[in-house]
Amino acid sequence: MSYAPGKPERAELQAMLAELRSVQVDLPMIIGGKEVYTGKKERIFPPHEIAHTLGYYHQGDATHVQMAIDAALEARRAWAGLSWQHRAAIFLKAADLLAGPYRARMNAATMLGQSKNAYQAEIDSACELADFFRFGVREMTRIYQMQPESARGIWNYNEFRPLEGFVYALTPFNFTSIAGNLPAAPALMGNVVVWKPSKTAVYSAAVIMEIFREAGVPDGVINLVYASGPVAAETVMAHPDFAGIHFTGSTGVFQSVWKRIGENIYKYKSYPRIVGETGGKDFIFADATADIQALVIAMVRGAFEYQGQKCSAASRAYIPQCIWPEVKARLERELATVKMGPPEDFTNFVNAVIDESSFDKLAGAIEQARLDPDAEVIFGGKCDKTVGYYIEPTVILARKPDYVTMQEELFGPVLTVYVYADDQLDETLDWLDRTSIYALTGAIFSQNRYHIEQYTTRLENAAGNFYINDKPTGAVVGQQPFGGARGSGTNDKAGSLFNLLRWVNIRTVKENFNPPKNYLYPNFLPDKK
Repeated sequence: MSYAPGKPERAELQAMLAELRSVQVDLPMIIGGKEVYTGKKERIFPPHEIAHTLGYYHQGDATHVQMAIDAALEARRAWAGLSWQHRAAIFLKAADLLAGPYRARMNAATMLGQSKNAYQAEIDSACELADFFRFGVREMTRIYQMQPESARGIWNYNEFRPLEGFVYALTPFNFTSIAGNLPAAPALMGNVVVWKPSKTAVYSAAVIMEIFREAGVPDGVINLVYASGPVAAETVMAHPDFAGIHFTGSTGVFQSVWKRIGENIYKYKSYPRIVGETGGKDFIFADATADIQALVIAMVRGAFEYQGQKCSAASRAYIPQCIWPEVKARLERELATVKMGPPEDFTNFVNAVIDESSFDKLAGAIEQARLDPDAEVIFGGKCDKTVGYYIEPTVILARKPDYVTMQEELFGPVLTVYVYADDQLDETLDWLDRTSIYALTGAIFSQNRYHIEQYTTRLENAAGNFYINDKPTGAVVGQQPFGGARGSGTNDKAGSLFNLLRWVNIRTVKENFNPPKNYLYPNFLPDKK
């Protein structure tokens, strides 16, 4: 939906925002279908208005994580034994609830809790999450159709069983859709789940859990816990029934998770499935033939939508010297029109970053670029946390291709540009490919088809999602399966058949209708005289 002035969805969403701002919620954990209150309350507030209280959530500890594991394992047999059509019905109903009666509330919760503007919330928390549920059902049916051949007198078939144990879903703040899909995808395939959302996205996670329950997800199938990451990891990854993790977050955390699993590998009943999408240092590369206006808009949208807090956000750009003056001039004109402020004002393109630690990291990187002789802050750079965590859209000009902000993920509204000499295109492609540990998304801009093929081949390992003449963000479920490799994760492509296959164990069954009655093969028979 457009949420344009005069549209009914705009008025409905504005009314919901006012309603949610007028009350303070008290959010329990949901374990085994029961509401669990601990009394240890943590305050929830909008990143763009830190003085306002949206409510509180009840912080759990290791005992609650263990309680969630026990509830999941208790629910496992019945859930795994339920016909797939009935699992499908639950998540199709969840999609309809989300797209219908819960749409405004889900979007408003994301806007307030995660400081995401109306359009960004709509494409994420409403549309993409509903797509995950619906396309998940479609892909599940395709998996069940993947059957072996049968010879005469023999019937062969595959059974796609859930994993033996429970799955741990560890979800991020930046996409409500990911927070909903990471527990839902394993559950759709018959698994039971312990779900720990980011502490900065508890507000919207509670709405997702409400949708799950109303859609008919049985008690104990998805258990929502609010515990610290290290506490939850210690309990989950020491359990013999730990069967897998579905993760989106930082590369450092994912690597520590993998290490912990390796250290505990002898404890588990089976080898856990490790599925993760982590960081990115996503690029835009342009050559002299690029459509300059399209390139500039891709830089603005790709780098600054949702304050650059997307794993796929453009954070480094390589522009040839011959077009840089015009690119710079147009970029300056576009950025001059960008409004920043709270998402309740629908005219604001940029809102606040998620929390104080993120603000401090970004402000520090910008200040360092101001002082560094190898860089220059050419646009933006203002930072203010008196009312909310506001970082102005910032463009840094790097004087060397391996400058620190060309390498390290900042996860905020900071784009670093390197202007390369026109005769150093090949060398610049090499720098692009080896500068960063990540390989999540990337985009190239060129109007020359020979060049497009050259760059696509040359950068084949630099991005799991590769865009030609488009920004490197905005993957759509069912159209661009999302994920990257290298330091960006396991590239299991969320929302696709490839991801759902990770959540099943395949048993192949052979039935012989006419089994042999003699152990001898024909060649063992004597020659006839």
